[in-house]
Amino acid sequence: MPAATTKTDLLATTEAEFSKLTRLLDKVPVAAQTLPDADADGTTLKDTIGHRAHWVDLFLGWYTAGQTGAQVAIPAPGYKWNDLKRYNADLRVAQQDMPWDDARDLLTANHNRLLIFLNALSETDLYGAPMKGGNSKWTTGRWAEAAGAAHYRSAAKYIRARLRASETTRHG
Repeated sequence: MPAATTKTDLLATTEAEFSKLTRLLDKVPVAAQTLPDADADGTTLKDTIGHRAHWVDLFLGWYTAGQTGAQVAIPAPGYKWNDLKRYNADLRVAQQDMPWDDARDLLTANHNRLLIFLNALSETDLYGAPMKGGNSKWTTGRWAEAAGAAHYRSAAKYIRARLRASETTRHG
């Protein structure tokens, strides 16, 4: 559910959700960082962080392509929305050798790129019309929230659940 309807709200939400996520990531034990999830196709917490970093990059690419009038492949070339499970599996393979610290650095770098992008746009650029190339009624601000704040929020929820489950397993 989108929370932001203005640039100010979007920036505040993006920063708040990123801050919550990074505080949580700071508490992830080393042993849990690359432990596969038996219930999620072997996804690790590191995979989750790499995934979120990647989606910010995808969004920025969609926006740039749309501004030039190019055909925008959302979510990515060769994939449709109903191919997300396959896309995410392919992304995990592509990022499999990425260490935890590199995934965190990539997330921070792409978050900073997102903030620079958001700060450079006007209220009208963000919420005045559907995003060019987005092939939907979603505004640029809505797409930005989906790629940033909403993804940070869902990552934190998943990580908290994984950490609780590992605590239960250890102490159960």
